[in-house]
Amino acid sequence: MSEKYDWVLASSHLFAHHIKPRGPSHDAPKLVYAYTPARYIWTPEMDKRGSHAAARLGSALLRPIDRRRAHEATSVAGISEFVKKRIEATWDRPAVVVYPPVETTLLQSVSDWRTELSGQELALLETLPTNFILGASRFIPYKRLDLVIEAGEYAGIPVVLAGSGPESRRLEAQGEAASVPVFIVDNPSSAMLYALYQAAAVFVFPPVEDFGIMPVEAMALGTPVVANMLGGSAETVVEGVSGIHFAGLEGDRIGEAIVGALTLSSADCRRESARFSRESFNINFSAWMGSALNGGSSATPGAHAVARSNARDLNADR
Repeated sequence: MSEKYDWVLASSHLFAHHIKPRGPSHDAPKLVYAYTPARYIWTPEMDKRGSHAAARLGSALLRPIDRRRAHEATSVAGISEFVKKRIEATWDRPAVVVYPPVETTLLQSVSDWRTELSGQELALLETLPTNFILGASRFIPYKRLDLVIEAGEYAGIPVVLAGSGPESRRLEAQGEAASVPVFIVDNPSSAMLYALYQAAAVFVFPPVEDFGIMPVEAMALGTPVVANMLGGSAETVVEGVSGIHFAGLEGDRIGEAIVGALTLSSADCRRESARFSRESFNINFSAWMGSALNGGSSATPGAHAVARSNARDLNADR
């Protein structure tokens, strides 16, 4: 870095926090906003890329470097308590929590997302049952959408799955054999997804995620959530208020949680989602930076550099 910067911010899910200011900025404080320490290095059981022999060998070499670079930071913030604990366990340093932004205000600015649909989308929505549970994500194995179908069978409620991916055919086959109707909405637009949230009786979210944006989106639109008690959804979904948690990946347990979630208040769900709004994020992120840079006062812009891990999108954690 040939320019003089007052501070450096690394937005990191892999190695952006390895950035090392040099030249006139060599002593600039480095702040790290961490989505997670690289899973395939530190927690390979959560990332199949870390299961290969070459990856295991490389991880042994990278871990001390990764930890050392994290220790160079003036302050580290993780996106959830779940991630904070992983930071403390792997990087061996303290961290704070700043939840990422979810566009709850935008979602709630439209009272009925059906009005934002194309004619074809609206016609598709009208073919769905009036009462259904919703599962939505990329159709990949670890999202466990198969459990949404099993839970729907247990609860006796039709199931709608929204998304696309390599698991499509397997989920279609499971749906055809299910004891309740199962509908798949392929690759929905954002407006269609939001309309599905609003129409669903319950949103079911089986995976263990570092944060999990989709449960908060569903809550923002008044839909209670049934979510894994591990991961970020253990923090975002308030038990008995905005949703019900389940332990273990069994369809009957999830089905029991669905029955409980059906009684929850839409107004409570919407209210709880506000904790994760972009407005809340801006306040909390600024407070973190201010505390790290100025001993607690509001962060001042100054000249700064920002480093980002490539190809990271908050929505990838949906």
